[in-house]
Amino acid sequence: MEVICQGLPAFWINGWLAAVGATVLDDRIRLHWTTSDHLAVLSAADCDPVAALVETWPKQALLEDLPIAEQWQGAGVLQRKVPVASFQERVRVARKHGNAHLWTLSSTMTDLSLDKNGEVAHAPFDPSGPGTIKWLHHRLSRAHAHVRQPSAQRIRASLTGEAPRVQDNGLGFDPARIGSQADKTDAYTDPVVEVMAFFGLSLLPMRGRGVDGSLASRTYADGGRQRGWRKPAGSRGATRFHWPAWGQPLNVDGIDALLDLWSPDKQKRWSPLGVHAAWLSARYEALSTSDPTKAYGSERL
Repeated sequence: MEVICQGLPAFWINGWLAAVGATVLDDRIRLHWTTSDHLAVLSAADCDPVAALVETWPKQALLEDLPIAEQWQGAGVLQRKVPVASFQERVRVARKHGNAHLWTLSSTMTDLSLDKNGEVAHAPFDPSGPGTIKWLHHRLSRAHAHVRQPSAQRIRASLTGEAPRVQDNGLGFDPARIGSQADKTDAYTDPVVEVMAFFGLSLLPMRGRGVDGSLASRTYADGGRQRGWRKPAGSRGATRFHWPAWGQPLNVDGIDALLDLWSPDKQKRWSPLGVHAAWLSARYEALSTSDPTKAYGSERL
């Protein structure tokens, strides 16, 4: 059975991450994209993908047991500013307990790149937020609170783009949450999409250059790099996220392998991999130096 997801077009980063996240939440689900309008298609051999998502939807207890939670297993307090010792303690405890969600640490931070204060580098998909927006796990928990036990109808509405948005910042980087730039408006997101998108981050680990910014003689702006983030061919500018759409149904392991093999710079090799379109991120341009908004749009490759 398959579901065509008009609400998850590939060009929308959060939609792409959410579609990938569906395969992470339930390994029975396969993902591919339509070739005409590049919509996500979720399929499963022996069940309805929507029913599968209802069955495996993360419970509040699971979110509280994620290694990036503020309070977790007596391993100190984790907020936005993370000293390297605190990060390493979380990793040590997570490995000791065999926590299946150790990836929440490796896909959001790395101790292989430290800033001038000796704190770990955060991934681009783990943006900072002012005031009540706080840190990523806090934002995830707020989004999840809107959909702790979503019905099949609620999830299907999000997949088809028909669900009402709620007043919330979500994970903190969805460009669709931004209203009019002429005046201050509230942010609105779809919490089902945001929760699924968080789990899509599991395939995007963070790496580092082994640079300690507190000891380096100059700043390394891209000292830490998340999978998929690279400088466009011929560019000396900042790194940008590159992501593909493919035509063959893949489970989470297949998507992981595809992301390893696919290169945005080698378009002649796209077709053998089943890739028929790709995009790169476009960073939101702040209206002023005091504008803390983070968001990523897209450009077609």
